Amino acid sequence: MKFTIVIGSGGHAKVVIDILREQPDCELIGCLSPEPIGSVANGVRVIGDDGLLPALFRDGAGHAFVALGDNRLRAKMLHHVSSLGFGVLNAISRHAVLSPSVTVGAGVAIMPGAIINADAVISDGVIVNTGATVDHDCRLDAHCHIAPGVNLAGNVHVGSGAFLGTGVRVVPGVHIGEWSTVGAGAVVISDLPDNVVAIGVPARITRQRA
Repeated sequence: MKFTIVIGSGGHAKVVIDILREQPDCELIGCLSPEPIGSVANGVRVIGDDGLLPALFRDGAGHAFVALGDNRLRAKMLHHVSSLGFGVLNAISRHAVLSPSVTVGAGVAIMPGAIINADAVISDGVIVNTGATVDHDCRLDAHCHIAPGVNLAGNVHVGSGAFLGTGVRVVPGVHIGEWSTVGAGAVVISDLPDNVVAIGVPARITRQRA
């Protein structure tokens, strides 16, 4: 049995909890969150904050899932739980469709209705959210977030920590740079560099991020 801690208690964590409950060998011990102890996220009680992690590991809770929507915070916490020795689970919905040739890292969330096609690579800490589609040979680098309803055509490369908002479309072969943000509903038809914000149809860069 995998005695598991969920880090986070917000809306993203609630969906992750549903998915982890689908795994018969996963026993949810509680959530770690700044929310008050005793708060409940989808039936799982908040038992404290992340300061409890070393003690929980010593007490036999050997697995964790980092259910935080913020890409930078998720990256930092995933590194932290791994350094403490926790096994990092994936939360892949049984209602998602993945080609057998997809490569999946650790700490990945793939939500209901997502479709990931042949030879795609999904790296550590990635979120592929509800109803998103990732076509053949796409590469999603660590800790990026593909929001609900996003459609990536074939051979798209999304850099580490990038965020693609709800309903974004990306044409084949485009590269989206690290830690860039693409606003909801945008259509990306050409490469985007690192650390930019882009919006619109077609997507245009509106600012450089620090």
